[in-house]
Amino acid sequence: MDAAEKLRWRFCDGSVTDLLDARSLHGPPDITKKMQFHSSLVQRLALEKEIEGHEGCVNAIAWNSNGSLLISGSDDSRVNIWSYDNQELLHEIDTGHSANVFCTKFVPETSDEVVVSGAGDAQVRVFNLSRLSGVRPREISMEPAALYQCHSRRVKKLAVEVGNPNVVWSASEDGTLRQHDLRECSSCPRAGSANQECRNVLLDLRCGAKKSLADLPRQPLAFKSCDISSVRPHQLLVGGSDAFARLYDRRMLPPLSSCQTARKPPPCIQMFCPLHLAETRKSNLHLTHVAFSPDGKEVLLSYSGEHVYLFDVDPDNMSSVRYTADDVRDQLCLPPFHKEPATKKSRRNNFPAKATSRNSSRVDTVKKLMQFAIKSLESGTNLMHGIEACCEILEAMESDIDDSFIYDCLCTRAGLYLKRRWKNDVYMAIRDCNRARNIDFTSFQAHLFMAEALLQLGRLKEACEYAEAARSLVPSNSVSAKQVENIKERLAAAEHEKNKKDQGNTNNDARHGRLRSLSDLLFRADVSGSSSQEGREDSDYDDDMELDFDTSVSGDESRDSDPGAVPGSLSLRLHRREDEPNEQSVENRSIESTSNGDSAYEPEVAIDMKQRYVAHCNVGTDIKQASFLGERGDFIASGSDDGRWFIWEKRTGRLIKMLAGDGAVVNCIQSHPHDCAVATSGIDNTIKLWTPDAEATCMVAGPEIDVLSAIENNQKKLSRNRELFLPFEYLERFRMHEFAEGSLHPLECAQT
Repeated sequence: MDAAEKLRWRFCDGSVTDLLDARSLHGPPDITKKMQFHSSLVQRLALEKEIEGHEGCVNAIAWNSNGSLLISGSDDSRVNIWSYDNQELLHEIDTGHSANVFCTKFVPETSDEVVVSGAGDAQVRVFNLSRLSGVRPREISMEPAALYQCHSRRVKKLAVEVGNPNVVWSASEDGTLRQHDLRECSSCPRAGSANQECRNVLLDLRCGAKKSLADLPRQPLAFKSCDISSVRPHQLLVGGSDAFARLYDRRMLPPLSSCQTARKPPPCIQMFCPLHLAETRKSNLHLTHVAFSPDGKEVLLSYSGEHVYLFDVDPDNMSSVRYTADDVRDQLCLPPFHKEPATKKSRRNNFPAKATSRNSSRVDTVKKLMQFAIKSLESGTNLMHGIEACCEILEAMESDIDDSFIYDCLCTRAGLYLKRRWKNDVYMAIRDCNRARNIDFTSFQAHLFMAEALLQLGRLKEACEYAEAARSLVPSNSVSAKQVENIKERLAAAEHEKNKKDQGNTNNDARHGRLRSLSDLLFRADVSGSSSQEGREDSDYDDDMELDFDTSVSGDESRDSDPGAVPGSLSLRLHRREDEPNEQSVENRSIESTSNGDSAYEPEVAIDMKQRYVAHCNVGTDIKQASFLGERGDFIASGSDDGRWFIWEKRTGRLIKMLAGDGAVVNCIQSHPHDCAVATSGIDNTIKLWTPDAEATCMVAGPEIDVLSAIENNQKKLSRNRELFLPFEYLERFRMHEFAEGSLHPLECAQT
């Protein structure tokens, strides 16, 4: 394990000494960017200072353009501005918001004199500090330079354009993204006012969400996040209450409009979603953060109850896999070899492919990594490190190995995924099996692992087909044949258990009806002990009943569209999952029906992920960020519900650092524009500043803890979360009253 651990700490950015020598000899233009978050510095990140000044959770942090100032927004409704040099509080702005501040920014090209905030009271407020005469006090109480009240739900994210001091964009849970031109007006009427006619709606998705890629957009999309590319500022990325991030070209959007009439959602130029999430139809699956990479060529998505995923933006990039709804099932389960077209042939080559001295050295490293991965698979231990070894081979060294070695590595990693069984590992195994079969479509190992994966998913019929195909590829008295027989026995047991359970459900439904209480809606039965249920994913076994809900939250009560609604209560509607709402009512406005264009509706195309980042847990808050670190964005960071934040190598997905950043939850992560420094915040009232101050490289920053145990606990939380019909955010906000069997009582609003 010592040798393998040593191998894990070799990174593709090379030695920092070599970079310093190159700077003195050649001086390449990007040497400073490479140095900013070099792996040797990332491994030494440690807490430099805990900055105090807020009296509530810190929900937003952002740097100014040169990194001299940091701005923060909090539940205390204040916006603070801090000095980076000495971490002192310079200004404390009493914003006048009546609810939590969720987002705040410096407006570019204003000498950091203009700041903007968005909050749970659905307002956007702009403050111009240059209006203060004389010496500026630390505590500032001033009227906003601009006040926009046109949103009707919480404002969750603000966006600004590099070099543009005149425009601010706000994304709200009311389904609209608005463009505020600071030159045109300084205020607007409150949402719902009789005289409201704010023509600032850039993107109206109040009827733009969908539960699967195949669906027509008929649900309201509550925006959770947005971002504008710093390289191509006409590109706008949004994410919200469904599984799909959408990329728009602002130049192609309709003219700004009011919210009096909701339009049919405009077409996006790209849609991003991991293929295995595109057809889940889970009502609680949503995005909490979206972000462009520094070069604008990639986007990063963070999901509630899921992992962090990386995607390519460039439509000409061959690594980007595009798919439609019809492709999803086919991509996740190609037919066994005996059902493949006869024209398919194996294209496996001999190993090694090259013989250069440099290649020989790297191939030797590859072989050592592969030996460790195989040992991990055989022993069932160090599975995470075994997977990381395979990722290092496939992502960082693929150019030095041939198809034969790639095939072996893919099969090994698939087996490791199936043994580890963290959330969605089974889908990653299916991907690897499909890639392996593209190299050798009669691969026994790929067919065997596909049978195992489909068994874990509960797709017993397809699993049986793959098991039969695998059986025909090996001699009847071989060890491999015994492996197949073992799977077939488990398949038979699973089929028997499934039939038994179905019969029991039929009898129970006949006696008691389909659903008897609210708890039946909120929680599913624990079936982890059943062999037929073991490891299966919920997307294939969702109940055929679904609960639609709406709730008023703090600051929203006066804006409820239903005048008879009880503040703090839930509106519940039960329907079969295949049923779609026949009507859409958004803020009592008339809506142009999308049904007129249904016959001409063209299936949308989505881009699949190219990398996944696993370790954290994101179920407790809907403002959790995932960020690129540094000007090159070579590392990915995300907060977590366990009070830690995690750093991965972007290219390979390898976890390289785990840091204790909060007493409860880390939500926000923002790297300094030019230095190797990171600011984080969360449920605590403080902001943490991290710099490479540790004396030696270390996997953990904070209290010593077993890394694998911490990650496995997070994975258990993610798996438990899938048993909930309602998002964790809402379950945390309400306390259940006692109620009789089969009755639905209101839920009392609890403080967040």
